[in-house]
Amino acid sequence: MNNDTSPPPNHRPGQLAMGIGALIVAAVLAWGAMDIPSDAGYAGVGPNFLPWLISAALGLCGVMLIREVLTGGYRQMEEPSGAAGGDWRALAWVSAGVLFNASLITTIGFILSCSLCFVLAVRGLRASEGEPAGDLRQTVKDAVTGMLIAAPVFWLFTKLLAVNLPGITASGWI
Repeated sequence: MNNDTSPPPNHRPGQLAMGIGALIVAAVLAWGAMDIPSDAGYAGVGPNFLPWLISAALGLCGVMLIREVLTGGYRQMEEPSGAAGGDWRALAWVSAGVLFNASLITTIGFILSCSLCFVLAVRGLRASEGEPAGDLRQTVKDAVTGMLIAAPVFWLFTKLLAVNLPGITASGWI
């Protein structure tokens, strides 16, 4: 005979997985932090301080998430809005943008590859909102907008911060 009078759990299965996942990531970060030297540097803090701090904070968040789930679920959480399922077509556009950027950045340069990423990602985001993805005119506008965003970032990193990013020309301006 079962005398368990506790109420059934009032949480979704994914909620517990979030807490467990946070603990796993914290453990992986802590494991990686063990390989970083702890020699005290500037201000008496070593290079492994921040990874340990992040690991501890994430572990604490994981414990708090699990406690919340086991005591009744996320009580203050509103019902999710939006579609019941994911928009796979939009995900494909955004993923293509990121993958093309990563694979073409050394071939066509930072500015053009980031602009291409912007064009494909915006197309995917428009599709996810049910808007038309865009005709040739809109695609050209998106490409120009992407270049207007990527070019100053490229120049800031390469000229001001002296970070080497792949360009098209040897001059370093494009």
